[in-house]
Amino acid sequence: MASVTITHATHYRYQAAVTLGPHRMMLRPRETRDLSLTSFELDIVPAARIDWSHDVAGNAIATANFDAMSDTLSIRSRTRVEITAPVWPVFPIAASATSFPFAYDIDDLVDLGALVAPQYADDAGRLTHWVEGFVMGRPTDTLSLLKDISNGITAQILYESRETEGTQGPLETLDRGWGSCRDFAVLFAEAVRTLGLGARIVSGYLFDPDRSLIGSSGGGSTHAWAEVFVPGAGWIPFDPTNRAVGSAGLIPVAVGRRIEQVSPISGSFHGRTSDQLSLDVEVKVFTT
Repeated sequence: MASVTITHATHYRYQAAVTLGPHRMMLRPRETRDLSLTSFELDIVPAARIDWSHDVAGNAIATANFDAMSDTLSIRSRTRVEITAPVWPVFPIAASATSFPFAYDIDDLVDLGALVAPQYADDAGRLTHWVEGFVMGRPTDTLSLLKDISNGITAQILYESRETEGTQGPLETLDRGWGSCRDFAVLFAEAVRTLGLGARIVSGYLFDPDRSLIGSSGGGSTHAWAEVFVPGAGWIPFDPTNRAVGSAGLIPVAVGRRIEQVSPISGSFHGRTSDQLSLDVEVKVFTT
């Protein structure tokens, strides 16, 4: 078991005092069988009224509303979690789903809903053709197929860290041949959806005390990966950036159908675009 502390600081600076609109924050980790939340603190300057809620996916949402104008905005969170995820997990996949293709039962299929449907236009079926290159036969082992797709992304696409906002579509990532962890997660989720499997995007933190993982900075960083729903095992995490399966080293904060739904902080201010002078983000993930 590892006791881990996460600090996440976001600082906005404006050239004059501006009116701050509501800010939506997804910073509180999701508790799972492998992760227990022991403390969470949120500090915002200028003072704000914070309302908590849960969205349709069960993510904890903090919404900040401001009364005073300000030329700065600081949002800081400090979290402590206990991690018990095994490095080599065993997934109890149901006998009906050990071989692909398989059919979800009607209740699972209804509940998965849009998570089974591709989210990006692909009229020519290019992504479907790409994914079929990993299907060695029908039937084929389900978990091996998912691992092959995840590993295939890393083998074919060059990882490049990108600080700018936004995410590439799956075909854009294939065409460019490079992408960030967000782009890898989107490509993987969309790829398995073309096979009729339910997938969701996950945003959170990467815990990397050995500093050996791709996308890690100083022992930890924000990160994105995907999960696939497989009967019996449930939601299985796949981190194509690091060719990893399972939740070891992954601290989930938010899950969603699309990457845009799991942004850590989103908000607005009233003024000119040029009024925002800077945006600085610092994340630290370390053992305590």
